[in-house]
Amino acid sequence: MIFKQMQYFISIVKNNSFTEAAEENYISQSAISQAIKSLEDELGVTLLQRKNRGFTLTNAGEYFYKQSLLMVDEVDRIKQAIVRISTQKNDILRIGYINNYCGLEMHKAVMEFSEIYPNIDIEIQTGNHEELYELMKNDKLDLIMNDQRRALSEEYVNHFLYTSTCYIEISNQSALHELKEVSFEELKQIPCIIISSKNQQDIELEYYGNTLGFKGNFIFAETIQEARMLVAANKGFLLVEGVPSIKEAEEGISRILLVRNGERVEKNYYVFWNKLTTNILKEAFANILEKNFKRND
Repeated sequence: MIFKQMQYFISIVKNNSFTEAAEENYISQSAISQAIKSLEDELGVTLLQRKNRGFTLTNAGEYFYKQSLLMVDEVDRIKQAIVRISTQKNDILRIGYINNYCGLEMHKAVMEFSEIYPNIDIEIQTGNHEELYELMKNDKLDLIMNDQRRALSEEYVNHFLYTSTCYIEISNQSALHELKEVSFEELKQIPCIIISSKNQQDIELEYYGNTLGFKGNFIFAETIQEARMLVAANKGFLLVEGVPSIKEAEEGISRILLVRNGERVEKNYYVFWNKLTTNILKEAFANILEKNFKRND
């Protein structure tokens, strides 16, 4: 009985209400109140100091609440392990996303997906556009969040997420940080910092030079954190996308709108996966991710 009382207690504290906790647990308010009273009697302590229509946690209540959270979480994990052992199978969803993405939508989608499908393991990998495409093509990733650099293929599900405005990040030590917008032509004297592994550098040079049209010099970084360190040191500028939840530029760094021929530069983001391997998990994750992009828009 005490485990159920723990769950009731957590619900009461979380909702700050006996009434809402009772509704959440599909019992009457009097029943949940009696369960907590019985718990206090059994433990011989007061957990909730009742005042008029509200309550506060006693020191014992604070301790019991924390321990109840730990206990309920552990029981949930045991249940999941039992299911896995009984089926002798761990389903895995392997997700990739582009390495210059720095929003929160992916993080939130993984959390939400894990709550809905707690028995599905998630593996996550980052890479540049071509790396992700090759990993998916060779069945090493189940689905990828990527920018669009080529015509959409009929072989894949092309689940649209968001049209992202492009910006550059540049050090405040540069006089250009005062600008509201800037073009690649105006940046040609400043090195462009590209996030890429060593074996993908030539491909990224081709994209930035021929597709995006930057004709200056390049510096490579392997992670977005390393790239931003170079920006802070005034070694070059970094191309970033204005996804809905992108955090503000860090101290000492300015973010400037990137334009081409007077028009803002934009990129389309998609979730891609092979049509022949479509399943409910891939569709569910793509829908959750799309919802998080729209929620932050």
